[in-house]
Amino acid sequence: MYYIKWGLTLIIWALVAACLYYTLPRYDVVRITNTEVRRIEAGANSIFWANPGTSSATNDISRDIFFVDAFRPNNRPRVYRNEDTGWGWPPYFKLNSANLQAEIRDKISTRDNPSWVALRYYGWRFEPISIYPNVVGMRDVDGPDVQITNWFNIIFLTCFVLVFGALWIRWRRFRERRIDPVLERMGDDLDAAGDAIADKRRGLRRWLQRWN
Repeated sequence: MYYIKWGLTLIIWALVAACLYYTLPRYDVVRITNTEVRRIEAGANSIFWANPGTSSATNDISRDIFFVDAFRPNNRPRVYRNEDTGWGWPPYFKLNSANLQAEIRDKISTRDNPSWVALRYYGWRFEPISIYPNVVGMRDVDGPDVQITNWFNIIFLTCFVLVFGALWIRWRRFRERRIDPVLERMGDDLDAAGDAIADKRRGLRRWLQRWN
Protein backbone atom coordinates (compact mmCIF):
# COMPACT_ATOMS: atom_id res chain seq x y z
CA MET A 1 0.00 0.00 0.00
CA TYR A 2 2.91 2.34 0.71
CA TYR A 3 4.21 2.12 -2.87
CA ILE A 4 0.69 2.36 -4.32
CA LYS A 5 0.01 5.49 -2.29
CA TRP A 6 3.20 7.21 -3.43
CA GLY A 7 2.71 6.03 -7.00
CA LEU A 8 -0.78 7.58 -7.13
CA THR A 9 0.58 10.76 -5.52
CA LEU A 10 3.30 11.07 -8.17
CA ILE A 11 0.78 10.48 -10.98
CA ILE A 12 -1.55 13.17 -9.62
CA TRP A 13 1.25 15.71 -9.27
CA ALA A 14 2.55 14.86 -12.75
CA LEU A 15 -0.92 15.57 -14.18
CA VAL A 16 -1.11 18.87 -12.25
CA ALA A 17 2.36 19.88 -13.51
CA ALA A 18 1.46 18.99 -17.11
CA CYS A 19 -1.78 21.00 -16.90
CA LEU A 20 0.05 24.04 -15.50
CA TYR A 21 2.83 23.73 -18.07
CA TYR A 22 0.30 23.60 -20.90
CA THR A 23 -1.91 26.41 -19.59
CA LEU A 24 0.45 29.02 -18.14
CA PRO A 25 1.85 31.62 -20.58
CA ARG A 26 5.42 31.51 -21.87
CA TYR A 27 7.52 33.66 -24.19
CA ASP A 28 9.54 32.93 -27.32
CA VAL A 29 11.83 35.48 -28.96
CA VAL A 30 11.52 34.87 -32.71
CA ARG A 31 11.53 36.45 -36.14
CA ILE A 32 8.35 36.01 -38.17
CA THR A 33 8.80 34.53 -41.64
CA ASN A 34 5.26 33.76 -42.80
CA THR A 35 1.58 33.76 -41.86
CA GLU A 36 -1.25 31.80 -43.42
CA VAL A 37 -4.72 30.38 -42.96
CA ARG A 38 -5.13 26.61 -43.07
CA ARG A 39 -8.18 24.39 -43.10
CA ILE A 40 -7.67 21.85 -40.34
CA GLU A 41 -9.52 18.63 -39.68
CA ALA A 42 -9.72 18.04 -35.93
CA GLY A 43 -9.36 14.39 -35.02
CA ALA A 44 -7.63 12.68 -32.12
CA ASN A 45 -6.01 16.00 -31.20
CA SER A 46 -9.30 17.94 -31.05
CA ILE A 47 -8.91 18.51 -27.30
CA PHE A 48 -5.91 20.75 -28.06
CA TRP A 49 -7.88 23.10 -30.30
CA ALA A 50 -9.95 25.95 -28.90
CA ASN A 51 -13.74 25.96 -28.74
CA PRO A 52 -14.98 26.09 -32.35
CA GLY A 53 -17.74 28.45 -31.26
CA THR A 54 -15.16 31.23 -31.06
CA SER A 55 -13.93 30.85 -34.62
CA SER A 56 -15.46 31.11 -38.07
CA ALA A 57 -15.92 27.36 -38.29
CA THR A 58 -19.38 25.94 -38.74
CA ASN A 59 -18.70 22.52 -37.20
CA ASP A 60 -16.40 20.75 -34.76
CA ILE A 61 -14.42 18.83 -37.40
CA SER A 62 -13.25 21.32 -40.03
CA ARG A 63 -12.31 24.96 -39.53
CA ASP A 64 -9.95 27.72 -40.71
CA ILE A 65 -7.06 28.50 -38.36
CA PHE A 66 -4.44 31.26 -38.49
CA PHE A 67 -0.86 29.96 -38.40
CA VAL A 68 2.43 31.75 -37.80
CA ASP A 69 5.81 30.49 -39.06
CA ALA A 70 8.85 31.75 -37.18
CA PHE A 71 12.50 31.08 -36.41
CA ARG A 72 14.25 31.25 -33.08
CA PRO A 73 17.65 32.94 -32.66
CA ASN A 74 19.33 29.53 -33.11
CA ASN A 75 17.60 29.25 -36.54
CA ARG A 76 15.33 26.44 -35.40
CA PRO A 77 11.82 26.70 -36.89
CA ARG A 78 8.78 27.22 -34.71
CA VAL A 79 5.13 27.04 -35.83
CA TYR A 80 2.26 28.55 -33.85
CA ARG A 81 -1.49 28.77 -34.24
CA ASN A 82 -3.42 31.97 -33.60
CA GLU A 83 -6.85 30.96 -32.38
CA ASP A 84 -9.47 32.64 -30.19
CA THR A 85 -10.06 31.00 -26.82
CA GLY A 86 -13.32 32.86 -26.17
CA TRP A 87 -14.77 32.35 -22.70
CA GLY A 88 -13.61 28.75 -22.41
CA TRP A 89 -10.48 27.07 -21.13
CA PRO A 90 -7.77 28.17 -20.77
CA PRO A 91 -9.12 31.50 -19.45
CA TYR A 92 -7.26 33.94 -21.69
CA PHE A 93 -10.55 35.40 -23.01
CA LYS A 94 -8.85 35.94 -26.35
CA LEU A 95 -11.19 37.32 -29.04
CA ASN A 96 -8.77 39.28 -31.22
CA SER A 97 -7.04 36.62 -33.32
CA ALA A 98 -7.74 38.49 -36.60
CA ASN A 99 -6.22 41.74 -35.29
CA LEU A 100 -3.29 39.89 -33.77
CA GLN A 101 -2.69 38.12 -37.09
CA ALA A 102 -2.49 41.48 -38.86
CA GLU A 103 0.04 42.75 -36.30
CA ILE A 104 2.11 39.57 -36.65
CA ARG A 105 2.00 39.76 -40.45
CA ASP A 106 3.36 43.32 -40.22
CA LYS A 107 6.46 41.94 -38.46
CA ILE A 108 7.53 39.52 -41.21
CA SER A 109 11.27 39.84 -41.83
CA THR A 110 14.20 38.02 -43.40
CA ARG A 111 17.36 36.46 -41.99
CA ASP A 112 19.45 39.26 -43.48
CA ASN A 113 17.28 42.00 -41.97
CA PRO A 114 15.55 40.41 -38.95
CA SER A 115 12.87 42.02 -36.82
CA TRP A 116 12.73 40.30 -33.43
CA VAL A 117 9.54 39.98 -31.43
CA ALA A 118 8.46 38.18 -28.26
CA LEU A 119 5.43 35.96 -28.76
CA ARG A 120 3.39 35.19 -25.67
CA TYR A 121 1.73 31.79 -25.97
CA TYR A 122 0.47 28.74 -24.17
CA GLY A 123 0.44 25.07 -25.12
CA TRP A 124 2.86 22.59 -26.62
CA ARG A 125 4.36 21.81 -30.00
CA PHE A 126 4.08 18.05 -30.53
CA GLU A 127 4.65 17.06 -34.13
CA PRO A 128 3.43 13.39 -34.09
CA ILE A 129 -0.20 14.49 -33.55
CA SER A 130 0.09 18.07 -34.89
CA ILE A 131 -0.29 20.06 -31.67
CA TYR A 132 0.62 23.74 -31.94
CA PRO A 133 1.08 26.40 -29.22
CA ASN A 134 -1.46 29.22 -29.37
CA VAL A 135 -0.20 32.81 -29.60
CA VAL A 136 -2.03 35.22 -27.27
CA GLY A 137 0.14 38.31 -27.59
CA MET A 138 3.18 39.94 -29.21
CA ARG A 139 5.59 42.73 -28.42
CA ASP A 140 8.75 44.15 -29.99
CA VAL A 141 12.14 43.38 -28.44
CA ASP A 142 15.56 44.91 -28.99
CA GLY A 143 17.27 41.73 -30.18
CA PRO A 144 17.48 37.94 -30.09
CA ASP A 145 19.33 37.87 -26.75
CA VAL A 146 16.64 39.62 -24.72
CA GLN A 147 15.75 37.84 -21.47
CA ILE A 148 12.08 38.12 -20.49
CA THR A 149 11.07 37.66 -16.87
CA ASN A 150 7.71 35.90 -16.70
CA TRP A 151 6.34 37.73 -13.65
CA PHE A 152 2.84 36.31 -14.06
CA ASN A 153 4.06 32.73 -13.74
CA ILE A 154 6.30 33.61 -10.79
CA ILE A 155 3.44 35.27 -8.90
CA PHE A 156 0.89 32.61 -9.86
CA LEU A 157 3.10 29.66 -8.88
CA THR A 158 4.11 31.37 -5.61
CA CYS A 159 0.45 31.93 -4.72
CA PHE A 160 -0.37 28.34 -5.80
CA VAL A 161 2.30 26.90 -3.49
CA LEU A 162 1.25 29.14 -0.58
CA VAL A 163 -2.45 28.30 -0.97
CA PHE A 164 -1.77 24.58 -1.34
CA GLY A 165 0.57 24.65 1.65
CA ALA A 166 -2.02 26.43 3.80
CA LEU A 167 -4.74 23.97 2.77
CA TRP A 168 -2.43 21.01 3.41
CA ILE A 169 -1.59 22.28 6.93
CA ARG A 170 -5.28 22.80 7.70
CA TRP A 171 -6.09 19.31 6.41
CA ARG A 172 -3.33 17.73 8.52
CA ARG A 173 -4.59 19.52 11.64
CA PHE A 174 -8.19 18.57 10.90
CA ARG A 175 -7.20 14.95 10.34
CA GLU A 176 -5.17 14.83 13.57
CA ARG A 177 -8.03 16.36 15.59
CA ARG A 178 -11.07 14.69 14.04
CA ILE A 179 -10.27 11.77 11.75
CA ASP A 180 -7.29 10.05 13.39
CA PRO A 181 -9.01 9.68 16.82
CA VAL A 182 -12.06 8.13 15.15
CA LEU A 183 -9.88 5.70 13.19
CA GLU A 184 -7.97 4.84 16.34
CA ARG A 185 -11.20 4.15 18.23
CA MET A 186 -12.44 2.02 15.35
CA GLY A 187 -9.16 0.11 15.37
CA ASP A 188 -9.38 -0.40 19.14
CA ASP A 189 -12.97 -1.60 18.79
CA LEU A 190 -11.96 -4.05 16.07
CA ASP A 191 -9.06 -5.29 18.17
CA ALA A 192 -11.35 -5.72 21.17
CA ALA A 193 -13.91 -7.58 19.04
CA GLY A 194 -11.17 -9.78 17.64
CA ASP A 195 -9.88 -10.54 21.15
CA ALA A 196 -13.41 -11.40 22.30
CA ILE A 197 -13.89 -13.77 19.36
CA ALA A 198 -10.52 -15.37 20.05
CA ASP A 199 -11.44 -15.88 23.72
CA LYS A 200 -14.72 -17.52 22.74
CA ARG A 201 -12.89 -19.82 20.32
CA ARG A 202 -10.40 -20.84 22.98
CA GLY A 203 -13.26 -21.46 25.42
CA LEU A 204 -15.07 -23.56 22.81
CA ARG A 205 -11.92 -25.62 22.18
CA ARG A 206 -11.44 -26.30 25.89
CA TRP A 207 -15.09 -27.35 26.22
CA LEU A 208 -14.78 -29.71 23.25
CA GLN A 209 -11.55 -31.15 24.62
CA ARG A 210 -13.34 -32.13 27.83
CA TRP A 211 -15.73 -34.35 25.86
CA ASN A 212 -13.04 -36.00 23.76
